[in-house]
Amino acid sequence: MRTPFRLEPLIHAHLIDEVIGQLQSGKEAEVYIVRCGDELRCAKVYKEANNRSFKNMTQYTEGRKVRNSRQARAMGKKSRYGKQEQEAAWQSTEVEAIYLLDAAGVRVPKPYDFYEGVLLLEMITDAEGNAAPRLNDVPLTKSQAQEHHEFLVRQAVKMLCAGLVHGDLSQFNVLVSDRGLVIIDFPQAVQATANNAFSIFERDLIQLTAFLGRFDPALLRTNFAKEIWKLYENGKLLPDSKLTGLYTDTRKAADVSAVMAEIDDARMEEMMRRGLMPRKR
Repeated sequence: MRTPFRLEPLIHAHLIDEVIGQLQSGKEAEVYIVRCGDELRCAKVYKEANNRSFKNMTQYTEGRKVRNSRQARAMGKKSRYGKQEQEAAWQSTEVEAIYLLDAAGVRVPKPYDFYEGVLLLEMITDAEGNAAPRLNDVPLTKSQAQEHHEFLVRQAVKMLCAGLVHGDLSQFNVLVSDRGLVIIDFPQAVQATANNAFSIFERDLIQLTAFLGRFDPALLRTNFAKEIWKLYENGKLLPDSKLTGLYTDTRKAADVSAVMAEIDDARMEEMMRRGLMPRKR
């Protein structure tokens, strides 16, 4: 195919040899399959701010740090320089997150390079060597749902131990590879120290449990988020901490209906993006 102009600098820098084709076009980036020597990899090309469609962006940017006070002031004033810095900070969020999480042992695509706004990543494949499907698109048995839930909760723990919360951990951001599940898409990652980090972490786990609970309803009775967060707040959370999912909260109950409404909104937005909206009756 014709080389997209955003990938031309990587050709000239000998980081990629050939563009095979487009894998997907999402709300924050376009992903291409590229050849690097004898390997196929993914090139994630980030869209500019006016072409992105994040909802409630402020809840994800809370607590993020910039390099100096001049940049922070410019970003606050939304000057031209400030917008450039904000764009650079937004793009670097996923890049920094994925390098950090890969080093922490979280199962994410291995990062190779970041150049001219393009992130080169491991291509995640299925047993036949094709691009791996999303968890949402794979039929599951009860036992598979249990295994996936246990694995993803443990991955969320590893991320938290590394100081991050995914921010949009759902069946749409998990790939089913020939070597197991792989978590993708981190531009909405938040620092675990942000004021709203727990609410985002809790929503991530509710999203996963709501989906996998369709195949094993017993999962819907678990409550890992508060149990995990209590260990984290007390400085006792480890990647292999024993978890029960039976945490009992004696304080005011969470507004589960509000959280589920957010999940439904996110699901509808994703379906609209992928052209999978059901017809109105």
